[in-house]
Parts: sequence; structure tokens; C-alpha cells
Amino acid sequence: MTHRLTPLVASLPATVPFVGPETQERARGGPFIARLGANESGFGPSPRARAAIAAAADEAWMYGDPEAHDLRHALAAHHGIPASCILPGEGIDGLLGYLVRLLVGPGDAVVTSQGGYPTLNYHVAGFGGALHTVPYRGDHEDIDGLLAKAREVGAKLVYLANPDNPMGSWHGADAVQRMIDGLPEGTLLCLDEAYADLAPARVIPPLDPADGRVIRMRTFSKAHGLAGLRVGYAIGHPELIAAFDRVRNHFGLGRVAQAAALAALADQDWMAQVVGHVARSRDTIAEIARDCGLTPLPSATNFVAVDCGGDGARGRAVLQGLLSEGVFVRMPGVAPLDRCIRISCGPEAEMSILRRALPAALAG
Repeated sequence: MTHRLTPLVASLPATVPFVGPETQERARGGPFIARLGANESGFGPSPRARAAIAAAADEAWMYGDPEAHDLRHALAAHHGIPASCILPGEGIDGLLGYLVRLLVGPGDAVVTSQGGYPTLNYHVAGFGGALHTVPYRGDHEDIDGLLAKAREVGAKLVYLANPDNPMGSWHGADAVQRMIDGLPEGTLLCLDEAYADLAPARVIPPLDPADGRVIRMRTFSKAHGLAGLRVGYAIGHPELIAAFDRVRNHFGLGRVAQAAALAALADQDWMAQVVGHVARSRDTIAEIARDCGLTPLPSATNFVAVDCGGDGARGRAVLQGLLSEGVFVRMPGVAPLDRCIRISCGPEAEMSILRRALPAALAG
């Protein structure tokens, strides 16, 4: 072998934060009959987005606009903020990687929740940062604990998902604003709002991109149904947003993806329909869980965390039972959250499959 990895990269495991359902299908030798594990939108993209994808197909030979000008300005108009405060990118996962690259060097402290969204941890490890975690409190990310840890370690970056993944819980907008106001000097809050479109209005603080203490992340992968195209965007102070141009992949957001996101954003009627579908599906999942003697947790997302009534071993057994029934679901990876499985919302046909499969999984 003639390639020479950096010492940091050589020290890292060859892994990814998630094992995809396709990998699991290959391992099990067949497809899942219900895909309820990745928090995608089984309700699909809007008809206008589908038409835009079809129209853009003939232009797929061209690179996408490296400034994503039209999408950026449409998002600015939608949110009522300057375009200089918005940066579209390759989903929140890609934007998190750029953010960590901008801020985190070897040994720099980053604070997050133990058992929270793992992609942030993956990027911090990849740039040599020092990750500090705080346990959940009552199935919620512990705002006070995160702030205390940030002060203790002198964190450059604190991460909070609100609403939360993997538990579906949330803090009200007032609590999030108190967290922003309580940040130590020199600490930036990354507020992941992937599920903002699906949450009650009281959960999301008003946008204030002039506040340099926080950067917010949004996505087209959930309510807009465009997970396969990887489109997200950051909202923040214009100086921080401009700094992304130092490190980002300028052609990372493809032409078809930009066209689809622009059309999806314009179709707010479809968005409203999806929000209604998700709310009904959450109720259905909760009903199915209760009928099986399990406890659904309150959710402001497009999934429901279901308490399986035991410890992590019990949760894993239920998950494996569902997988054996052909139903793809996931679960948190850290105790005590791993007593739960996480079931994504979906169309009625998939809910009917879940209604049959969960009792069989429990019986097994």
C-alpha cells in the first residue's frame, strides 16, 4: 500500500453513523415490506416538485448554480430574512460537516446530548474535536445540563435538536431562547430544526439571524419529502454564513435538487396536507402501540418513540422481531433511551402492515 492516511484518520473506525435499510435488505436477502425507520416522508414530494424534477432532468448535464441563487432568495422571502443569512447545502448532515470544519480543530470542545443525533459526533471525530456529552433528562435533551457542560469545558459549539431525534420530544420556544441567552461567551449553538415544519408554532423561536450566537439548520428531507435529493439550509449571521464559502463544496447541491426544492417550497398547500397526514399517522402509531401494551411517547416530529417496557435488550428484541416481519424501524443506541423503538410515520398501507407486524414481533 502506498497511500498514507493522516494519523487522525488512521485512528478512526471505518464506519458510518447509520446502517442503511438497503444494507439490511441485502443482508436479509429480501426487501422490507414497510420502510418506517429513516424518518423519510412516505407521503412523497409535492406534485409541483415532481414536475420540477422531470423538467430539470433534461438539464442534468449541467452543474447546479454554485450560489443556489434562486433557492436562497426564495427561502429568504419565505422566512422574511435577508438572503445573506441563508446557505443551502447538501442536507443538514453536509452542513454540519462544514460547520464543524469551520469551528472545530484538534482538541476543541463540542457539547451534545448522549444518545442524540450521531452525525454531529461523526464530524467532530473526523476533525479531531473533543466531544462532551450530557445525558437526557426525562426523554428530553437537558438544556441546563448542556449549558453547564459548555461552561465547564469551554465549548466552541453546542448542539441541540428541537424537536429532538431520536425521542420526538421538544422544548418550547421560550426555553430555547433562554438557552441562547445563557450561552457562554464564544460558544455557538447549532440548533437543528429538521422537524420544524411538523412542530407546533410554540416550539420554534422567531428567526433572528442578526444574533451571532446561534446557527439554525432546516431540511427538505422530512415534510417536503425530498430526502433522496439531500437539500438543507443553514440560517445564521451573515458573517458566519459567508465563512462557509471558505470550505464548502460549491457544486455539491445539484441542479435537479435545487429545482425540486424551489418547487416544493412554493407548494405550501401540499405541505399543509403532509402535516395533517403526519399528525394522523402519529395517532395511528400510538394507537397500535397501546393496543400491544406498549407506551408511545409524545412527539412533535414525523415519528413516534415507543417505550417497549423494559431495558435495551427488550427494545432490541422488539426491533429484531419487526425486522423479521419485514418492517424496517430503528431505535436509540444509548441507555435508557434504548428501551424504545422509533417508528416513522407513513401512509395507511404501511400503518396496516405495522398493525399486523407488531403483535407478531411481540409474540416472537
